[in-house]
Amino acid sequence: MPIRLPFAWMVALRYLREGRMQTVLILAGVTGGVAVIIFLTTLISQLQVSIIDKTLGSQAHIVIRPPQAVNLTTLPADSTAAIVQPRAQRLRGIDQSASVAQWAAQTNGVLAVSSMVSGAGFAVRADASQSIALMGVDAQAYQRIVRMQKYLQLGTFDVAGANAVVGVELAKDLGITVGDKLRLVTVNGRNDLFSVSGIFDIGNRDLNRRWVFISTQVAQTLLDLPGGITQIDLRVAKLFEADGIARRLQAQTGLTVDSWMQTNAQLLSALNSQSMSNNLIRFFVTVIVAVGIASVLVVSVVQKQKEIGILRAMGASPRSIMSVFLLQGGFYGLMGSALGSALALGLLTFFSKITRNADGTALVSADLDPAVAASACALALVVGLLAAALPARRAALLDPVQAIRI
Repeated sequence: MPIRLPFAWMVALRYLREGRMQTVLILAGVTGGVAVIIFLTTLISQLQVSIIDKTLGSQAHIVIRPPQAVNLTTLPADSTAAIVQPRAQRLRGIDQSASVAQWAAQTNGVLAVSSMVSGAGFAVRADASQSIALMGVDAQAYQRIVRMQKYLQLGTFDVAGANAVVGVELAKDLGITVGDKLRLVTVNGRNDLFSVSGIFDIGNRDLNRRWVFISTQVAQTLLDLPGGITQIDLRVAKLFEADGIARRLQAQTGLTVDSWMQTNAQLLSALNSQSMSNNLIRFFVTVIVAVGIASVLVVSVVQKQKEIGILRAMGASPRSIMSVFLLQGGFYGLMGSALGSALALGLLTFFSKITRNADGTALVSADLDPAVAASACALALVVGLLAAALPARRAALLDPVQAIRI
């Protein structure tokens, strides 16, 4: 026994079959629109995550430093002004750093805290020397801020005792490898001999050439800062809440507190511009799809005025006539979103195979975010229904007598 469809469904499917070329063209438009929305949203999202990961992978989300102090130099008695001059550059520690670190660790949104003592120096081996930045850290605590283990090329991230971990560029410049000896000299003349326990490649040539990690206690001795801490690094749970947490900590401690959003303002501006561009593209694609569906259905109403009039004369209600065109709009949105999702997945798969990072890894993955696909499909369905609303209302309000006379 054949299945009997409801009246509105039967008429809607008949109209779709009769206008095959219109149906195919509008489906192609909706499919392309949904595919563009999903593909660009996923692509930009993955690129932003990759950029943020590469940028923040080697730095703390929030850094606490001593307040910037100035000297007030009073002018002669006949002058009414004062000159504000920067204090002579010298290494300064954070007062009560242990209490500050504990306070920061208890702040909502902070995942990890690591204290560091850092200063300038030189790495010397035989006749070769290179200016460096000494980084005195606790290896276990620091790796909760920057996952150094994934950046290691050789050896381990071991800074205990007289061990040092250096960057790959510095190792090349000095001709050293794991197990070799290296002398570190500070600007105050102190020096000591270290054994290279690890070599890292953090993805930044300057950092690979300058950073040298040693233990906190040894760095305090070399830099003549006994018990001192020059900065406290923080890692937060939500990246884009870092600025608010930094402001609260600065107000509470009176210290200089910088978030990654302040130190990477240009990067943040670029990411916001990308998101704005993506939203504009989505908006215009949505408008084009809506106009396409509406125009096809308006033409359909005009072409089928006599048929609509006959259906009304035979007893079809205005609500049923409206449902016919709303169903067509829903069909375009639903079918187009399904085809568009499949096309977007194909584009992502193709793009992931032809684009590569400098290290040979895929620039983007072919993973389709279900939330992005679902939102794009829902948008297409809503747009299809809304675009069909005006033609459907016009069809429902047609006077049967006048429609048949035309």
